Amino acid sequence: MSRKILYVILDGVGDRPIAALGGRTPLEAARTPHLDRLAASGEQGLVTTVGEGIAPESDVAVVAILGYDPMVYHVGRGPLEALGAGLDFKGGDLALRGNFATGGKGASIVDRRVGRNLSSEEARTLAEAITAQINLESAPARVVVAATIGHRCAVVFHPAQGRLSAQISNTDPAYARIGGMGVARAEFGNQVEECVPLDGSAEARASAALVNEFTWKSRKIMDAHSLNAQRRAEGKLAGNLILLRDGGDHLPQVPSIHERFGVQMGCFVEMPVERGIARYLGMGVVEIPHGTSGSRAEAYQRWARRALEVLPQYDGLYMHLKGPDEPGHDGDFAAKQQIIEEIDVHFFGTLLPALDPSTTIVAVTADHATPCEVRGHSPDPVPLLIGGWGTTPDGAGRFTEAAAARGALGHLRGIEILPLLVGRR
Repeated sequence: MSRKILYVILDGVGDRPIAALGGRTPLEAARTPHLDRLAASGEQGLVTTVGEGIAPESDVAVVAILGYDPMVYHVGRGPLEALGAGLDFKGGDLALRGNFATGGKGASIVDRRVGRNLSSEEARTLAEAITAQINLESAPARVVVAATIGHRCAVVFHPAQGRLSAQISNTDPAYARIGGMGVARAEFGNQVEECVPLDGSAEARASAALVNEFTWKSRKIMDAHSLNAQRRAEGKLAGNLILLRDGGDHLPQVPSIHERFGVQMGCFVEMPVERGIARYLGMGVVEIPHGTSGSRAEAYQRWARRALEVLPQYDGLYMHLKGPDEPGHDGDFAAKQQIIEEIDVHFFGTLLPALDPSTTIVAVTADHATPCEVRGHSPDPVPLLIGGWGTTPDGAGRFTEAAAARGALGHLRGIEILPLLVGRR
């Protein structure tokens, strides 16, 4: 009998000890009785999701923890965001991930995420205005901007002829590119960076010129938009800048998860990049169910119930919960602790009692750490917990970073997790 796999990612949950929490991490300080019970009957370990010393972006990390070495199967976040947003994209186009931000005088950045209160509807209004009004002259090309969730967007340049190149740098100072992979910088400035070609090709020069022209022409459009006039009148920051990163100019061919591991996986998607990854790797896309309440508690309960409904349709279900990552970026350890507690009581409290441990393998980990002191992604290893079928209690303790370091699973690489889970079926 083959068992079902439930693979849950708590985005950015890993952290470092915080003095105000008595030297504990938010995960250690949080009350997590449901995860504690799973840990008491399971095994723990640590995971370096991509590589030693690498603070990965989410797309790179998710590809890795789904069993694909990003050093070999590198895609680029831009094309994945475009795929997740439903944009047309073909080889030779240039796709990038964008953040709506607040720009100040000159190239200064006042706030990278418009105070985190730019609604998805407001972002769509700005994106549609840019797409309709912008006129690019540095190279024959048109551009499409698609707002996704909150301050996030995807941007695709379509050349009128020939090809564009992803061999260009980011304008977003918080992220660099190493070997084509997007990585978070430990330290970064608050100035928009000039996009420069990374090789001597005419395609890279044209692409860099288009990105720079787009950056400043789109800013003029947004600065003059009535939506931002209204936001300023309400005392809010203006969404008048788009920071771009992680360009891609094609989607490489990769074997699907079914071809690679012999399982049909569903992907429960919250963010566009995960939808793009699911489509790219041949996973079933399970859309998040929406409710009338805006509370996180109700949402987590709804997601858990939906997971229970769809799990029988697949060999396994990959679920990615964004919650802990954002307060990590904001340095808000109290909010991070609270979200972890809400996930435990409302998501795991709804989900775990309804699962049969003799027929289900449950894995809980993170795609990367987002320490509050760093306010960004870090290369720290993240905790991994495996419970349910095929596990022998290792006595490591509660599900925490410290307990995971004592666990029987040892220290794994991200690409080893899914093969391990499939092997236990």
